[in-house]
Amino acid sequence: MIHGSPAIWLRFLSGPDIDRLGIANHEVIAAVEEVVGAHGRGETVFEPRTHLVPGNGGAGHFNILRGHVATLGDHGLSGVKVVGDFVPNYQKGLPSELALMTVFDPTTGVPLAIMDATLITEVRTGAMTAVGAKFLARKDSRVLGHVGARGTAFSNVTMLDSLFPLEEIRVTSRRPESREAFAARLREVTETPVRAVATAAETFDQADILVEASRLEKPTPLLRTAAVKRGAFVVPYGTVSAVEPDLLDVMDKVVVDDWRESRSGRFGALRSHVDSGRLTEQNLYAQIGEIVSGGKPGRETPGERILFWHRGLSILDVALAHLILTRAEAVDAGTMLRYR
Repeated sequence: MIHGSPAIWLRFLSGPDIDRLGIANHEVIAAVEEVVGAHGRGETVFEPRTHLVPGNGGAGHFNILRGHVATLGDHGLSGVKVVGDFVPNYQKGLPSELALMTVFDPTTGVPLAIMDATLITEVRTGAMTAVGAKFLARKDSRVLGHVGARGTAFSNVTMLDSLFPLEEIRVTSRRPESREAFAARLREVTETPVRAVATAAETFDQADILVEASRLEKPTPLLRTAAVKRGAFVVPYGTVSAVEPDLLDVMDKVVVDDWRESRSGRFGALRSHVDSGRLTEQNLYAQIGEIVSGGKPGRETPGERILFWHRGLSILDVALAHLILTRAEAVDAGTMLRYR
């Protein structure tokens, strides 16, 4: 007892603790699809992400995400994630994105758990790409072109590979050793042919699904508008724009994860399109939650060109934290820490 109150304990889950839980890709995709549907039904609450940019000479910045999902557990679950975005980390053998998440009981404010959210950050992004593709890409998509080899790239590719009858996966990144290592890692887990290529143009040529997940320091057009063929599904979500200004002009539908989130912050693949008025609430087709919850149709014809821009919603982090915490509690994983 402290100050007459009962002792409060919380569960700490390290990266290795979470790895040992053995959570599968299909479970992650299902959890993300469920919470995206809840968002479409108005059963979530979250604030726009904020950024903390320390005076570190441009080495990186922090994103702070806060969310609540009413449909999780008996009373819902609230959470806050802080994730660093430090592109040069590979020079030190570190992930470019390291994250920590705290989840709370929304009825009392009691912290329930603190966990390494690096895996959450990686897989929830790939799962959101996969959920978007499930509703917006052609079911017979055969060729995946993916630019970017770090962070969320592995989940993007493997989760898409699990949903579509892919015949070829093409990957590239700025450094030859990075893209070759990424391709080799993918070949260990998939029977789909994987080819590492030298340029974004070759990666995207005649691809059915085009994912731009680059880590640029300044805007550079890697995903050319002319590369988007009829029926293609396009996912640009790099921190810095890698697309041409007229990309949206050829799209039949533009879908985002959340329109308010699309307008917030200093970063994002379509930041300039929003700021310049090329992407507005009027020419936006839908938020993905509207489609997943059945409010609007997704892909309606094979020839539609559809773009999905997702910036990363905190409610995805909360949903996956709930999945992890529930599994951890069932096997008593992690370390219990005295809070007060």
